[in-house]
This record gives sequence, structure tokens and C-alpha cells, in this order.
Amino acid sequence: MSFLAYFWNTFLYIPLFNALIWLYNGYANENLGYAVIYLTIVLRFLLLPLSFVSARSHTRYQFVEKKFAELKKSYKEDTVKLKEEARKLMKKYKVSPWAKGLLLFIQGLVLVLLYQVFIHGITYSKLNVLYPGIARPELINTDFYGFDIGQHSVLWPAIVGLVLFLEIYIDQRRHKEGLTTNDYLYAILFPLMSVFLLWLLPMVKSLFILTSLAFSYILGIIGFGGKSQDIKAK
Repeated sequence: MSFLAYFWNTFLYIPLFNALIWLYNGYANENLGYAVIYLTIVLRFLLLPLSFVSARSHTRYQFVEKKFAELKKSYKEDTVKLKEEARKLMKKYKVSPWAKGLLLFIQGLVLVLLYQVFIHGITYSKLNVLYPGIARPELINTDFYGFDIGQHSVLWPAIVGLVLFLEIYIDQRRHKEGLTTNDYLYAILFPLMSVFLLWLLPMVKSLFILTSLAFSYILGIIGFGGKSQDIKAK
């Protein structure tokens, strides 16, 4: 076994699989769908610091966009100066995409791990990797309101696509000025592509993404991530 395979199994796959079965045995009341939801919520709570930085950066970026539009008018004939001023602007308001990128990477990593769990751990009941303190369930219940989360589904990917479309639509309504044809195409094509890709995968992926989107939406409702007024004061 290579070092990469050893690291993946020992420090990523096996711990996540054990956490999922531990939740399944306890809080999820032997329902794997709820276990996945609880696991997603726990993960999002652990990632709250990154979510906070990402949300603040997004709020600042929206504010910086307006400033950048003014810069483009002032330096439309001097692209070198425009780039220089844009860098100063990003630095001044501390806009950085690294937090959001890392947040998406970790969630993507969990999606891959969940896929491995459902292909190898659940389908073939390979429960021999459970830690001594985790009880081995006699049966794995993958039914979630009449849907098998280990199988393909059309409805759940469609729900994800609808949520993504509404999220993009609402965001574009807030910034109606300056929207291009590409923005409108993105609002339609991105949800459709998401539906197609999720349809190719087990339903558990849609459940994970919906839970994560709901968590992010709740954070937005409670004002998590910083106010534009705080940015303007700088």
C-alpha cells in the first residue's frame, strides 16, 4: 500500500466511516439518511471559522466590485494603473478567495469520501474497519422517506438544482445592474449541470449538498459574515 493510500484510508476514509456509523447507531436512530445529515451539520460547525472568513470576504468583494467599477471609469485608458489600483483595493479591504476555496475543497473531499463509503462500505457491508468502541450494526437502513440514498434519484438532484437556481436568481436580483448574458446563462446552466451530475451519483450526494446549502442559508439569515456598513467604515 502506498503512503497516499495509507493516509487516505487511515486518516480520512476510516474516521469518516466510523463517525457515520456512530451517528447511525445513536442520534440517527439507525437511519443512514439522518446520519449523513448530522455528519454534514457537524462538519459545517467544524468549518465555521472558514465559513466566517469566506462570508466576510464575499460581502467585501461585493462592496469592492462597486469601487472597481469606479476605477475602471477613471483609468479606462491606463490598464497598468488600473491593475495596480485594483490590487491596492483588494489589499485594503482584505478580499481573499482562499477561505472559500478551502471550504469548497474540504466539502468536495467529504463528497468523495461519502462516495467511497457507499460504494465499498455500505454496498458490500465491509464493516471490519470499525473502531473497537463502535458497535457493528446488524443491518444498514439506507431508506430515507421512501428513497434509497445509495441509489440514483431524479427528484433529489432536481431539488438541489432548484435551490441553486433560486440562490443565484436572488443574488442576481440584488445586483441587477451590470449583469451580462453570461450571468443569465450561468443562472440556468449551472443548476442544470448540477442536476445532471448528481443524477449520475448516489442520492446521498444530493442529501449532503442540500443540508450544506440549508446550513449556509441559516447562517445568512442570522447575519453571519459581516455587514457592508462595517466595510464602508474602513
